[in-house]
Amino acid sequence: MIIRKLYDYENAHIVRFCSSKRCRESIHGHSYKCEVLLSSNYLDNAEMVYDFGLMKQGIKQIIDSFDHTTTLYAKDSDEYKNDIKKHSKRWIELPYNPSAEQFSRVFFVLIDRLLSLTNMQNGERDVTLHSIIVHETATGYAQCFKEDAYNRNMGVINLDEVVFSDGIKEEWDDFGFYERLKNADRFTNLKDC
Repeated sequence: MIIRKLYDYENAHIVRFCSSKRCRESIHGHSYKCEVLLSSNYLDNAEMVYDFGLMKQGIKQIIDSFDHTTTLYAKDSDEYKNDIKKHSKRWIELPYNPSAEQFSRVFFVLIDRLLSLTNMQNGERDVTLHSIIVHETATGYAQCFKEDAYNRNMGVINLDEVVFSDGIKEEWDDFGFYERLKNADRFTNLKDC
């Protein structure tokens, strides 16, 4: 069975080297929608795949980190990146061009890792991330499956190369959340959320 949770986030970027001149030369933003699809062949103690209330914790925090944020391409000029960082408290630097395709891959790797490190407390079993869909516009989206997220032909998602600004980290429930995720520390779902 598959369940789906929809999240919204506002984000600005430049996608270098793309065909669209406006997109590759001018900073611009989108009202993104991100769909997180979880699956399992089992139901928990409440006869759910995964409680939507639990998705308001770490999964929501990951996606919310990209909200009202400028996403920078690490290979862009230092002048541009430093100027954005100087004028914006919320920024993320990715080693990949910040396209909808790469956003969906980054979200997949982060959420997949979070789920694999989470101790479940209400009988959840074999809950896996089925896919991530990132809608950049009302008519265009990218959908990422596991084979896409870990596809070396599309670039390796190395969490050590994803940098969140202190402005984003300060808003996390756990300031060390990302370090814990990178270090493969265990997380425990709340029994009562």
